Formats: sequence, structure tokens, C-alpha cells
Amino acid sequence: MTTIGAQGFTLRTRFAELGITETFRRVAQIGYRSIEISAVPMTPENVTEIAAASKEFGVSVDATSAPLLSDDGHSLTQDAIGVAEAAVQLGSQFVRIGMFGAEAYENADTIRAAAKQANEAAPILAERGVTLCFHNHAIEFARVGGDRVLDVILDTAPLVQLELDVHWIHRGGLDPVKTLRHYGDRVALVHLKDYRLALPSTEAYEALRAGDPSQVREALFGVQFAEVGEGTLDMEAIVRTAVEIGAPHAFVEQDATYGVDEFDALALSYRHLTDLGFSKLLS
Repeated sequence: MTTIGAQGFTLRTRFAELGITETFRRVAQIGYRSIEISAVPMTPENVTEIAAASKEFGVSVDATSAPLLSDDGHSLTQDAIGVAEAAVQLGSQFVRIGMFGAEAYENADTIRAAAKQANEAAPILAERGVTLCFHNHAIEFARVGGDRVLDVILDTAPLVQLELDVHWIHRGGLDPVKTLRHYGDRVALVHLKDYRLALPSTEAYEALRAGDPSQVREALFGVQFAEVGEGTLDMEAIVRTAVEIGAPHAFVEQDATYGVDEFDALALSYRHLTDLGFSKLLS
């Protein structure tokens, strides 16, 4: 059955400010029983503390994150075995690539080169019971040589599964429900992130009157990340589709909360998901 948890990137500043243990405590207090770790350095000390906090508060670590290349060496090209072993220590069956490095998106050849590196790392993780996934943004729905970037990646990396982010699918011009169904059993993980249009804030208009129109323009022509149920996406249909295609895990993520406390934002998403009838997936 699909489970719904919290995504660690939403809490990146709170992990840094409060520490791992206290952040886990507050996630559990909201009601989440699952988390995807992101934007937390995977040092041996941090992995040990994450494992202890997971056990103490009953929040399972269902996915971790690793790039192709990193400054600290915890990456799929520098230490795939270490990435896999950290996931195993935390009880995670999935590791996700948040995005390829910027240099990978220059052309079809550079995209394929990055995808090949991911595909080469996948068996190393698989030997230890861990599945490698790739997470999309909007850019993966651009076309290169007539094909969508995401399809080039998947064709080049047949051993890599998908983590589909429904906000970025929508921003990329596609329908999230149709896209989930299209990729079907290739989808292991889903990011539940709503899509909001919002009028400029009071502060933006104060800046405009002071001669700075940039904030108003950004609001008028931009979009926001939103709590689940606070945007325009059909989250009930999205979650039901994730369940129908058999995605093991979905995670609530919000890249920015616009002054709202990150825990409050996650709690609002939790309440909306409960109201939609998904309490069993959250427990």
C-alpha cells in the first residue's frame, strides 16, 4: 500500500536550526510516520542520529537522497557503496537523485552521459536491496531532438526508477494524473506539492510605491509552491492515481512556504490529506 510522508527538503532550515532529533520529533507530532531525507549531510554521525530519531519517534526513513557528484563525496559516482549502505542503515529501500548537475542539460549527449552514470550506479545499490530513482523538475519536459528530456533519461537508464513531482509536471505543461499513469510501474516515489497563483502581497505593493516593481511583477507573472489542498491541483485524483499505479511512497514537499512556519505548512497539508480520506496512508 502507498504511504504518505514528509519530504526533508521542506525542513532543510529546521534541520540546520533545530537538529535532526528535534526535527523528527516535530514531524512525528504532526502525525507523519514516514520521511524522505534530503538536504541533510549524510555524515556517519548524521546517519546514526537519523536512525536513532527514526526509531525513537516512529518515523520511518523510506527514501534518501544522493547526487551524481558532490563536494563531500557522498555521491553515486564517488561512493555508490557508501550511499547504499547509508540507506540500508536507515532502513530505506530507495535513493533518489534530486536533479542532475546543471552541466548535464547542455544537449542530448550530456543528458545521456549523466543518465548513463546513474544507470551504472543502480546495480550497486540494487545488490544491497536499494532502488535508485530520478526526480523530475519542469526542465525534464523540454524537448531535445524531438524527445522529452525525461524520456531520454529513462531510455538511457533503464535500471533507474522515477520519483515524479506533480507540481513540476504541471509547471512543465503536462497533466499530473495522466503523467503518473503514462509512466505507470516505472514510478516508485511521488512528490505531493501543490501549485498556487497568488496576488501580490502588501509588502510587494509597498515596494512598488517606493519605486521597486520587481516583487509585484514576480507575483503577477509567477507561481508559488503550495500546501497540499491550498493550490489548483486535483490532489485527490493525484493521490488515488499514485495508489492505483502501485507507487510505494508519496511525500509532501513544499520548496518555499513564504513566511509560514514549515511545520505549520506540513501540518496544513496533513489536515487536507486527512479530509480527503487518506488518513490510512498517513498512519
